[in-house]
Amino acid sequence: MKTFACGDVVPGCSARFTAGDAEGILAQVAGHARDDHGVTEVGPDLVAAVRAHIHPV
Repeated sequence: MKTFACGDVVPGCSARFTAGDAEGILAQVAGHARDDHGVTEVGPDLVAAVRAHIHPV
């Protein structure tokens, strides 16, 4: 299992995600970024920042 805290990339955001692998985390984060942060395109810089903060549970 893997986990990611959005606040590690977006200060002040309390959202947390858990999935079996990094791809599952990225899928959840894409929807969250769109719905809660207004991000319409998840570019390579954002993906790299999220990947850098994904940790094993």
